[in-house]
Amino acid sequence: MNVGLTVGDSLERTRRTIDGFDFAELSLGEGRDPSEIDAERLESILAGADADLCVHLPFKQEVVTPVAEINDAIVSYLRRLLEWAGAAGARKAVLHGTARNPHDTDLRPLFADQLSAIGDAAAEAGVELVVENVGHQKRGLPLSVLGDLARETDTAVCFDVGHAYMEDGDDGVDRFLSGYGDLVSHLHVHDARSRGDTHLPIGAGEIDYGVVADHLAGFDGTVAVEVFTDDRELLADTARRTRETLE
Repeated sequence: MNVGLTVGDSLERTRRTIDGFDFAELSLGEGRDPSEIDAERLESILAGADADLCVHLPFKQEVVTPVAEINDAIVSYLRRLLEWAGAAGARKAVLHGTARNPHDTDLRPLFADQLSAIGDAAAEAGVELVVENVGHQKRGLPLSVLGDLARETDTAVCFDVGHAYMEDGDDGVDRFLSGYGDLVSHLHVHDARSRGDTHLPIGAGEIDYGVVADHLAGFDGTVAVEVFTDDRELLADTARRTRETLE
């Protein structure tokens, strides 16, 4: 198991926080030209920390709409980002599982087509695509729907434990991992509270990580600590707790 750190889109934050982690998960901002990223500095930072690279595709980019021309443009846009990611040596690319209207069942076959096309673009770039659950958000597909579509398209999953908890509590975490745990290649770990707080250090919220361990003990994929702080002791503590839970 490799434990890394989400670092947003800041190379400076990456430099300050990445020591001791196996990889950095760098966000590619919506509308940002990736060629503007200082690739030499990024490579130097990662080499200095002996860390690999993963990327997170734009957070707000929908995967599917009812309009074919827009869907084609989405795939083209993400293909360009994935080509950059592959050239930068990224291992995985995280994609939010979103739709213009996630409750419109007519869009689900189109989502599957889009996911397959984006997955093909990722494979061509030498990057593994992982689709992330964001069902607690307005445009996120519900957990079970995302799992079904990921299985249908043979797409790996980035399981965000905190997002699943915010959507449906510890029961939602348990049900998803019971039905789709074999698809999980990448994890986002953090803690959350039902009142709305999320991306907390593990132990500061309400999530029962024992439920995760019940399904993913011995996990041999990648795990990204997604705690919204630059406090290295808190980040390291969540990484330690994650290893203790899953190993």
